[in-house]
Amino acid sequence: MSRQRRVGGLVVAVLAPLLLVPVLVPLRDQVNLASDVALFLVVVVASALVGGPGPAVVAAVLGATLLNFWFTPPFHTFAIDDANNVVALIAFVVVAVMVGWVVDLAARRAEAAAAAAGIEAADRVRAALLTAVGHDLRTPLAAAKASVSGLRSTDVSVSPQDHDDLLATADDALDRLAALVGNLLDMSRLQAGAMPVRLRPVALGDVLASALDDLGVAPRGVVVDVPDDLPAVVTDPGLLERVLVNLVANAQRFSPAGRPPLVRAAVAGDGSTVVVEVVDRGPGIAAEDAERVFQPFQRLGDTDNSTGIGLGLAVARGLTDAVDGDLVPGRTAGGGLTMTLSLPAEPRTGESS
Repeated sequence: MSRQRRVGGLVVAVLAPLLLVPVLVPLRDQVNLASDVALFLVVVVASALVGGPGPAVVAAVLGATLLNFWFTPPFHTFAIDDANNVVALIAFVVVAVMVGWVVDLAARRAEAAAAAAGIEAADRVRAALLTAVGHDLRTPLAAAKASVSGLRSTDVSVSPQDHDDLLATADDALDRLAALVGNLLDMSRLQAGAMPVRLRPVALGDVLASALDDLGVAPRGVVVDVPDDLPAVVTDPGLLERVLVNLVANAQRFSPAGRPPLVRAAVAGDGSTVVVEVVDRGPGIAAEDAERVFQPFQRLGDTDNSTGIGLGLAVARGLTDAVDGDLVPGRTAGGGLTMTLSLPAEPRTGESS
């Protein structure tokens, strides 16, 4: 237990009994010794919760002394006329020390359980990460290596078409590898609280264009509906781009052929918020999985291990929180998933009169 907590426990153990005395002395005719003992016992428990067994013992000894002097006839002396009161004070000290010890033991067990739960959660993440490194990261790396090796081989004649195909395969594999590593780095920075954020007004259309360019979206691969007169959003453009990349990539992964995802934006409410919706027509998610989908290494309904390690939406939620935004999943009318991203809009300057 920290020194600060032990000092706090001692403060409670000393001050609380002293404050009880002026409150209870005028009530000696109405409140009996058993009630006084119970109140002082509460102080012992509070001291144990704050500072552990040491302060609890101090509270027990001080409480017994004050009970003897102020509340046990004859008053204002340490003599005790009634043997029952002697037994009551001794029992108070014994029970107080035992209660303090039990409370401290329970607190330590709760802390140990919380620490064990944290270690268990870290172990689960570590195991999932090792699985990802062992398969999902190795797969694009192996594809890129095989393609480059094929291009460098002098034993096999490569036609121009095969040459282009091998280059395309290597390029695609390296893009996937870069995205996976980027998400892993983003998640590690988020968990460590080391993600730098620089908020400023930016045009949403510009950030979205950069995100789609990053993804290498083919013409008509994504339908974009962003008004030209949309107000600027106050955000970190680099982090917002990472959010949009992950949201659009997730929508593309689940969109059926011939039904590309839709990205649309509009001003909401009183004009203080810009809402961006990334809409797909895929299988969607169950209502009970609405928050679980943002946990790392979750791939709800995704059986294609070549497309990611279940970090995209977790990173998107973390980065959204970092830029003071909000990201909420919902159902697409007619089936599918709609990710709603809310961002603060740049305040509009008032017109001069």
